[in-house]
Amino acid sequence: MTMTPVLQPAAAVHPPPSELAAAAAARLPDAASVDEGDALVVEAARLIEVARELRDGLGLDYLMDVTCVDWLDRMETVYHIGASTGGSPLTVKVVLDRSDPIVPSLYSVYPGADFLEREVYDMFGVRFAGHPNLKRILMWEGFAGFPLRKDWREAYFEEEQKPFGSRWPSGRFFFGEDKLAAWGDNIKYPTGYTAEGIGAESAGTRDEAYVLEADALHHTPDIGADRIVVNMGPQHPSTHGVFQMRLTLDGETIVDLEPVMGYMHRNHEKIGERNLWLGNMPFTDRLDYIAQLGNEWGYALCVERLMGAVVPERAEYIRVVLAELNRIQSHFWSIGFLLNDLGAFFTPSLYCIEERELVLDLFEMTTGSRLMCNYMRFGGVAYDLPAEFMPLAERLVFDRLERSIDELDNYLTGNEIVMERMQGVGILPPELAIAYATSGPVIRGSGVPYDIRKSDPYGIYDRFDWDVVTRPEGDVYARYMVRIGEMYQSLRILKQALRSLPEGEILGGRKAWQVRVPAGAYYSRIENPRGELGYYCVSDGKSNPFRYHVRSPCFVNLTSLGEMCKGHKVADVVAILGSIDIVLGEVDR
Repeated sequence: MTMTPVLQPAAAVHPPPSELAAAAAARLPDAASVDEGDALVVEAARLIEVARELRDGLGLDYLMDVTCVDWLDRMETVYHIGASTGGSPLTVKVVLDRSDPIVPSLYSVYPGADFLEREVYDMFGVRFAGHPNLKRILMWEGFAGFPLRKDWREAYFEEEQKPFGSRWPSGRFFFGEDKLAAWGDNIKYPTGYTAEGIGAESAGTRDEAYVLEADALHHTPDIGADRIVVNMGPQHPSTHGVFQMRLTLDGETIVDLEPVMGYMHRNHEKIGERNLWLGNMPFTDRLDYIAQLGNEWGYALCVERLMGAVVPERAEYIRVVLAELNRIQSHFWSIGFLLNDLGAFFTPSLYCIEERELVLDLFEMTTGSRLMCNYMRFGGVAYDLPAEFMPLAERLVFDRLERSIDELDNYLTGNEIVMERMQGVGILPPELAIAYATSGPVIRGSGVPYDIRKSDPYGIYDRFDWDVVTRPEGDVYARYMVRIGEMYQSLRILKQALRSLPEGEILGGRKAWQVRVPAGAYYSRIENPRGELGYYCVSDGKSNPFRYHVRSPCFVNLTSLGEMCKGHKVADVVAILGSIDIVLGEVDR
C-alpha cells in the first residue's frame, strides 16, 4: 500500500450494563434507580446531572441513540450510552407525562443528541428543553400530528397490524384510495397552522444572511449583505439522493451548513410496527440498500436475543462471510463514487462497480437476489450455500479482490489531485468525532479505534485474527484510507472463515412464517460499512413488534457535517459529504 493505515489493538472492555446501572444509581440514589431489565430509570429533572455523571464519572462518553416508546398511558424516552473504548451500552429511561412530554435536552452533554432528539420530537411530540434548534427533521412544519404515537392514523389507515383481514386469508384486494379516504379530504394541518410567512424570508435576511431566490439569479440584485444562503440540493448529482444542504456563505467560504432531509421518509418504523416480526426482515433491506445483509443481521440479533434463540455454527460462519463480502463491495462503491464527486467521472467508479458485481453474483446465487436479499432468519439463515458458491468465493477472496484493491490503492492513494482535494479537508478531531456520536470510517478516520466487531463483539468475530484500521488525520483522505485498509482486513477475516466453514444445520428450530417474541426490550448493534447500525425492539408478547426502532449510522454521522464544512469552500462540501458516504434510504427511513 502507498500509505499503511494505522492498525489498532482490541479496545478495553467496560463493566456490563447491569454493573454500570448499579454504580450510577449508587452515586445518585435520589435521581436514578435500576429496573428489572437493568436499565437506569432517571427523574426527568435530574437527567442532565445523571448524564454528566455517566460521562465524567463512569467514562460513558458516547451517546449511541435516543428514541421513545409510547405506552399509551405515558411516554418513555430511551437512551443508549456507552464508552468509545468499548463495552456494551447502558440503557437509560425517563418516564414522561404523555399529555405534555417535556425532558431536558442532552445536547450540552452529548452534542450527538442533536438530530436524534429532533427525530423524537418530530415523531412523538416530545419537547427537549434547552435544545438549540428544536424543529421537525423528517417531516415539514405543516405536518399534522406525531406519526409514531400509537393513536396516530395515516390517511389510508386500514388496521393496526398485519396481516390485514382484507388480504388474508380471503385475499380480497382493494385500492385504499377508494375505500379508506375521501378524495381531497386526506390532507390535515396542525391546529392553528397557517402558511403565512413561508417564503417571506427570501425577500430579506435571515440571521444576517441574505436568502437568494433562483429567479434573482437572472439579474444582479443589490444584496446589501456580506453573507448569502444557498440551497444545495435536493436535486443535485453530488448529494447522493434527494438530500439538501443549506449553506451560509461569506463569498465562497462556508460559514454554516445545515443538512435538510426527509424527502424520502416513509415512516419505516411505523410500518415495522404494523408488520409481523419476520415480515420486517425483507423490509430492512430497504434501509441501506448497499449493505442489505448487515441490516438483516442487526435485526436478527435483536430478535434472537429477545427469543433466546441459538444460531448453529454453520449459520454463524455464513453470516460473517456474507457480511464481510458486503463490507468490501460497499467500500468499493463508496470509493468509486467519492472519486466521481471529486470530478474523476466514472472511470474509478466503473473499476469499483466491476468488482462489486462479482460479489453480488455470490449474493444472488445464495439468496436469490442481488440487492433485496431477505436471507437472514431468527436463529440462522434461510438457505444453505449452493455448490457454486465456494469456488467463486475462494477465487475472489484468495486472488482477485486483493489484486483489485491493490490496483485501486496504487492508482488513487498517491495521486496528486486526490491528495490535494482530500488532505486537510473536512477535519473532524477525535474528541468531536466522539461527541457527535459518529461511527464507522468517520470516527476511525479521526483516530478513534471504535469498531463494534472488536469493542462489543457479536456473532463469532472474536474467533478471528484481524485489526481495527484507523488514521489520525481526521480528514477526507483519512476516511478514504480507512476504507482501503478495511477491505484488506475483511479479506483477512474471509480467508479464515472460508477455511474454517463447518458443515451442519443452518437454522436453529423449525422454519416458521410467524413467531411470537417473549415480552421484553433489547438494543442490538452491528458494525455496518457506514458505522453503528442499531435496532431497539420492544415486544409485548404478540406477533408484531410493539416498538421497532432503527439507529441509522448515516443519519447520525450527518450531525457532524456542518462542523466539518465550516471554513472550507463550496467545492469541498461535495468531497466531505462523499467521505461520510450516506445512503438516503437509511437517512430518511
